[in-house]
Amino acid sequence: MRPIRSSVFAPARSPAPTGAGGGLSPARDLAVAWLVVVLIAVPAWALTIAQSRDMGVEAGTMGMALPLFLLLWVTMMAAMMLPSMAPVALTWVRGIGRQSSGWTRTGRTAEFVCGYLLVWTAFGLLAYAALAFTGGLVDDHPTAGRWIGAAAFLLAGLYQLGPLKNVCLRHCRDPMAHLVRYAGFRRPARDLRVGCHHGAYCVGCCAGLMVVLIPLGVMNVAAMALLAVVIFVEKLWSRGALLGRLVGVAFLVLAVLAPFQDWLLPGLQAPTPSMDGM
Repeated sequence: MRPIRSSVFAPARSPAPTGAGGGLSPARDLAVAWLVVVLIAVPAWALTIAQSRDMGVEAGTMGMALPLFLLLWVTMMAAMMLPSMAPVALTWVRGIGRQSSGWTRTGRTAEFVCGYLLVWTAFGLLAYAALAFTGGLVDDHPTAGRWIGAAAFLLAGLYQLGPLKNVCLRHCRDPMAHLVRYAGFRRPARDLRVGCHHGAYCVGCCAGLMVVLIPLGVMNVAAMALLAVVIFVEKLWSRGALLGRLVGVAFLVLAVLAPFQDWLLPGLQAPTPSMDGM
C-alpha cells in the first residue's frame, strides 16, 4: 500500500507551487482554478469599494459593531489575500481531488477555506481592538494621531525586517515541504487544520503590512490595493524577499515623517465638526 503523502503529492522535484513553471496542475485545471479565484476576488473588491464609499476613511472602527467589522474584514482579506495564496490552495485542493470526489471533495475544500479564514477572523479581533483603542485616543487627544502613526509605521518596518517575517515569507514562497507534511495529518478535521496552519503563516507574513492600515485607514481602498500588490509580488516574484525588505525600510522612513506630515495619516485624523453641530 502506497503511503498517504505519495498519493497526494508526487515529489519528482520540488518547485514552489507559487512560482512560475511549477507544473503542478494541468493548464486546463489551472485556468479553471484561476477563474474561480477571479470570480471570488472581484466581487470581494467590489463590495469593499462600495462599502468604503459609504463610510469614507476615519479613525478607529468608524462606529462599526464587531460583527459588521469582522464581516467586512473577512471580505477585505478575501480580496487582498486570495490572489497571492491561491497557488498554494490550488495545490492542496488538487491533492484532495486525487483522494476524493463529488460532495466529499467539496466539503474538504470548504473545510480548508474555512480554516484559512478562521485564522484571519481571529486576527480581525486583534485589529478591531487596536482600532478601537487608537480611535479612542484620537477622539480624546487629536494630536496623538501623529505619534500613533509614527509608532505604527515603525512597528511595521521593524517587523518587515525581522526574523518572523522572513520565516513566514519563506513558507509562503515555497510551501511544498509543508504541503507534504500536511498530507500526514490525521483525520478528523485534517483539512481544517491545514487551512489554519497555512493561514497562520499567511498572517505572520502579512501582519506588518496590516499594521499600516491603522494610520492609512482600514477602509482606504487605495492603500488596500497597494498592499495587495506588495503581498502578491512578495510571494510570487523571484525577488519578493528583497521587495519585502525595501518596503520595511520605506515604513521606517514614513515613521520619521509621520509626526510632521498629516497627509500620511488619513486613518488617524480627528473627525471635523459638522456645521450642524457648531
